[in-house]
Amino acid sequence: MRKGALRSARLPKVRCVFRRDLKSLTFDVPPSEISRWRAVARVLRSPLDALRCTIYPTSCALCGCPLPHLFLAPICDACWSEIPVLDGSGCARCGDALDVPPNLTAPVEMLCRACRLAPPAYERAVAYGLYDGRMRDAIRALKFNGIRPAARRLGGLLALAIAKLDGQAPAEMLVIPIPLHRSKHAQRSFNQARLIASHALHQLARTHPDWRLTLASRALLRVRATESQTELTPRQRRLNLRGAFAVSNLATVAGKNILLIDDIMTTGATVRAASRVLVDAGAASVWVATLSRARRLNPRRRAALEGALDQPALPSFVHPVRWQAASENSLHVHSSFSS
Repeated sequence: MRKGALRSARLPKVRCVFRRDLKSLTFDVPPSEISRWRAVARVLRSPLDALRCTIYPTSCALCGCPLPHLFLAPICDACWSEIPVLDGSGCARCGDALDVPPNLTAPVEMLCRACRLAPPAYERAVAYGLYDGRMRDAIRALKFNGIRPAARRLGGLLALAIAKLDGQAPAEMLVIPIPLHRSKHAQRSFNQARLIASHALHQLARTHPDWRLTLASRALLRVRATESQTELTPRQRRLNLRGAFAVSNLATVAGKNILLIDDIMTTGATVRAASRVLVDAGAASVWVATLSRARRLNPRRRAALEGALDQPALPSFVHPVRWQAASENSLHVHSSFSS
């Protein structure tokens, strides 16, 4: 007993107090209710997504791969990342491809043959990407398959295209989507140009708060039903759109700077016809922004690149790649003289 008492007497009497103090770890930052709800939603989302994918499996509308979790639009992130982006080389007015050899760089203010011969009524046209690959698939999914939630992501891409006009176009513009005829609108039940335009304006309100963009979807009307322009030539497209557009109220566009919005720009016949109507109605200027555009090639250049033209036999001492570059240069010179 004495030994135990001696040992207890030698040990220091220390009292440990465990206290919960979270204030020292907060750095005087008040707790956020939004962050708490986001944390709860993040925890609950994963098992709910797994359960939903097990009971109701969904595949990507473009590539067919199973979706790992919930999406507003049934398009996977991999397909969105594969959308081709339009490079900066092109016509300074319409953005179309220039007949410039691959080994040469086109001047910044160079115009294509169509804009030189017949300048459009608009100031400049910009686009986000090429109408090819996943971009074409996503637009078709929106227009023909009725996947309207895809307009939100496409509208974000359109906002990036409109941002290219920063420093060139006025900060205050009237945004007019290319309208559909009432018969086409009744068949589709929505205008894809208006959908992507509204989502683009929401994003631009955050990225460019100094811009004042107002959506006016009823300022321009399609008064005549036109044929589908998919299989029409450029001249047939121009004739098909003659008299197709009209301004609903002249006072709405008189003296205003207009931003035309469309999903696709191929030959440019649609935006040319619409911009001409707006300028004739008194618009101060017209700018064009599209989600995608198709690149055109000179017919002879296209035939040469596809190997459709009869070319002389390659000499044994000429490298095939150099011979192809020389033939493309000759086609460029021929087109420049003919224009």
